Amino acid sequence: VQLQASGGGLVQSGGSLSLSCAASGFTFEQYTIGWFRQAPGKEREGVSCIGSTVDSAYYQDSVKGRFTASRDNAKRTVYLQMNSLRPEDAGVYFCKVKWRGLDWWGQGTQVTVSS
Repeated sequence: VQLQASGGGLVQSGGSLSLSCAASGFTFEQYTIGWFRQAPGKEREGVSCIGSTVDSAYYQDSVKGRFTASRDNAKRTVYLQMNSLRPEDAGVYFCKVKWRGLDWWGQGTQVTVSS
């Protein structure tokens, strides 16, 4: 199982970024993929997850209305569109899948939001 997150970068407050998570090694379309983030000195927290169908996305309250998760099963990729970014959204963003009872994490992509 491999997950590779990409798309992070530096953006001004109020700006947008789109993250991608490319997956391999499991039956992608059957699994929920989660997005997490970790800011310096803070615990990793769940941001969003998207189930096997595109209408089964869930969001942390702080990102509702600003972030949108989606997936392309043919490309084995999930996306996280992040709009109206705030400084508190900054951190390393990870994608994760629970496969055969274990959590598999991607390597993370850095999101920096300047105020």
